[in-house]
Amino acid sequence: MEAELKSILKGVILTDEKSLLKYSRDASLFEVKPSLVVLPKDSQDIREVIRYVSANKEKNSSLSVSVRAGGSCMSGGSLNESIVLDVSANMSGIVSFEGNHITVLPGTPYRDIEKETLKRGLILPCFPASKNLCAIGGMIGNNAAGEKTLSHGKMEDFIESLNVILSDGNEYEFRALSGGELSKKEGQDDLEGQIYRQMHKLIEDNKELIDRSKPKVSKNSAGYYLWNVYPGHALESGEERKFDLTKLLVGSQGTLGIVTEATLRLIPVKKQSKLFVIFLKNLEPLSELVNVILTLKPETLESYDDATLKLGMRFFPEMLKTMKTKHFFKMAMSFIPEGLIMLSSGIPKLMLLVEFVGDNSQEIDSKMDGLEKIISRFNLRTHRTKDQDESEKYWAIRRESFNLLRKHVKGKRTAPFVDDVVIEPKFLPEFLPKMRKILDDYNLYYTIAGHAGNGNFHIIPLMDVSDPSTEKIILEVSNKVYDLVAQYGGSITGEHNDGIVRTPFLSKMYNPEILGLFSQTKRIFDPKNIFNPGKKVNGSIDYLKKHLIKTL
Repeated sequence: MEAELKSILKGVILTDEKSLLKYSRDASLFEVKPSLVVLPKDSQDIREVIRYVSANKEKNSSLSVSVRAGGSCMSGGSLNESIVLDVSANMSGIVSFEGNHITVLPGTPYRDIEKETLKRGLILPCFPASKNLCAIGGMIGNNAAGEKTLSHGKMEDFIESLNVILSDGNEYEFRALSGGELSKKEGQDDLEGQIYRQMHKLIEDNKELIDRSKPKVSKNSAGYYLWNVYPGHALESGEERKFDLTKLLVGSQGTLGIVTEATLRLIPVKKQSKLFVIFLKNLEPLSELVNVILTLKPETLESYDDATLKLGMRFFPEMLKTMKTKHFFKMAMSFIPEGLIMLSSGIPKLMLLVEFVGDNSQEIDSKMDGLEKIISRFNLRTHRTKDQDESEKYWAIRRESFNLLRKHVKGKRTAPFVDDVVIEPKFLPEFLPKMRKILDDYNLYYTIAGHAGNGNFHIIPLMDVSDPSTEKIILEVSNKVYDLVAQYGGSITGEHNDGIVRTPFLSKMYNPEILGLFSQTKRIFDPKNIFNPGKKVNGSIDYLKKHLIKTL
């Protein structure tokens, strides 16, 4: 295979042991060693790889392709035993930037995009906490969301068009289509036309089932988003109903095709922001508090627990370094108010970060005055930051907790496996204690941080992966937590997607009929199972167990 691919590719092929071990891991709990790694020079190289795999699949059924960009996936979404395509090496950069639209290659780091967009007062607001690590291809594959999703939406809301290589090895552009455009596509005598015909029929024939199956939460990355392709409700603006397969391709983890270029919509950046911080001794007022805060339409409503706060305090100097502040002493002194609160009231069980943005301080202060007045009846300790610099100390704790855990805990490693649950915020006071009890029953050390406004929480336990009991704990805790999520009508993943870790548990969320439609969707796009097998559909507990990391 290596020799054959070398004869048709311009990019580099890696087969040495060091490289294969590097690409056998991401930020997940899994280790899957590929046969070889390709650093494609351009989209033509990707087309050649797909054509090679398609032509040889019958005689070698194990052939498949997974694409990788930043390598920060927490679900094992880019791991594969066959061919891994690393688009970060050569397929990175901005293709064009016109008005509030930017066209980029899939290997482009988000941080590079943001650097350029901010120069024009614009931003792609669906960035995750791993904004300094992730790349645009992974953000599309996982339907990225983060702290600003509450007010601005997920990755799917900012995609104008995608260039995608399908299983025939050809590249196609996908965008929202009017009725006339859809009819024209369906008339094509090629794979693209076949996909449009079959997906249109699948959605129309099963629209009631699809509508019923849509999760009733504001964020979801589980399964294929069939309900978003051709929304049946009348649009409030009176626009023509559009058929948009980008809504299906986003969040599909590269299981339907490989994105080679994306045109994205950007939004203006507000000039100033401040945080209103709320310290909760217990979770009892959480639901009512969240609902009250949401009426004021904050930019973000984030949270983290006492374990996360202790972690930030423990590694305070290193955390300050991540902020790259020139005023180290000033920033350290800015934590005095929080220290006094903790001395007098103890470490809070949960901290809520309410961010308000505006064009000037007066506008923001007015909103914060309103919040302070409304929540005064809760008798809670609060703190108002003076400016954006002071706010950054809280964001550092929120964003860096996962990395701090990965770096500093000896003999254990971060174990993301129930790391992304979502429920309606009104259920939080009931749900969170029940979930914590499940974790505590197994004596797990963990942190909880998340997007309280969306009811989306990230639970990251620390585990000794060499301990034989670890596998059993992972499976039992997963089953119990996902059963609990199902009881509250939530999603088992709001941002991090299915991958190896959650695909086997999709039946906790979806009935056999909708799972059958997911399988049909996969076959329509990828009849030979070329793209990233075992994710979204056909995942198994046995494969999960076989590929769990056993060493740090």
